[in-house]
Amino acid sequence: MNVGEAIEARRALRSFAPAEIGEETVRDLARYAGLAASCWNRQPWRLVFVRDAAQRSRISAVLAPHHEWADAASMMVAVFSRPEDDCVEKERAYNLFDSGIATGFLLLRASELGLSTHPISGFDEGALKRILEIPDGYQVSTLILVGGRAERPDPRLSARQAAEESKRPTRFPFEKYAFLERYAPQKPAGP
Repeated sequence: MNVGEAIEARRALRSFAPAEIGEETVRDLARYAGLAASCWNRQPWRLVFVRDAAQRSRISAVLAPHHEWADAASMMVAVFSRPEDDCVEKERAYNLFDSGIATGFLLLRASELGLSTHPISGFDEGALKRILEIPDGYQVSTLILVGGRAERPDPRLSARQAAEESKRPTRFPFEKYAFLERYAPQKPAGP
């Protein structure tokens, strides 16, 4: 699988099949995340890989409503960082951007390995930090759910969520998000 194929294969599915995720896979995912670009190579991201069922259950308890399906994940990965570990240019702190690049690399590598991933923002950050013993000053940017690809939608999904599992959501056309030479969004047609 090349990078383009990994990008095409990557989906934020909510239905997981059980997957054996050993330490070798964890180290592999961490290695690829660690190859991401960062400002002055400061590598601000920190990752906590959670495979233990009891620990995952504690995390599931602090997820937002309608995330009942998340407990089917075989692993959860907390991605967190803090501004002082990266470049800060006036009001622009790069830690979240650089951590996002590392997260993207991890997601693509997981796709290449045949794993399904779903990054979420729906969690109680304070409670999650207490469970994972993440010190104050760090911000958890995402929690990545990881598992095998399920054959059928998880029965706990809403009808809308189950329908979304069957096909890739529509993506914006080039003109909606990409511009040549300067930012020039198209004006809506009107009378």
